[in-house]
Amino acid sequence: MKTTTVPKNADRKSPAGADVRFIMDGTTGSMIHSTVPPHQINRATVHATVSEFWYILEGHGEIWRDNGSESSITNLVAGTSIDIPVGTAFQYRNVSNIDLKFICITMPQWPGESEATFVEGSWSPTI
Repeated sequence: MKTTTVPKNADRKSPAGADVRFIMDGTTGSMIHSTVPPHQINRATVHATVSEFWYILEGHGEIWRDNGSESSITNLVAGTSIDIPVGTAFQYRNVSNIDLKFICITMPQWPGESEATFVEGSWSPTI
């Protein structure tokens, strides 16, 4: 059994560009806390083996997702949950003047930097 708290400082940057704090990991997945600064547009990516669930804590953002047969942009506000199935291209941005913060659960555990491939997204990245 594990118990953790969200670290004060980011552990690293995600491949897309969010500040990431590692919260929990286990045999079937991992959980992180992500922060995107005001008006930042992250790089578009697609994952090779990992699916994700997100839960938005605060802020206001948008996410573009494209699975090859469907493409959409979803508002990200507190209380919203989304999924990003493996192989889905996605890009997200903060459209507000405060940090966009969310919890992300990966299944399986994040295997490393080679997991994410950069793709063409809906917006020009600012990072």
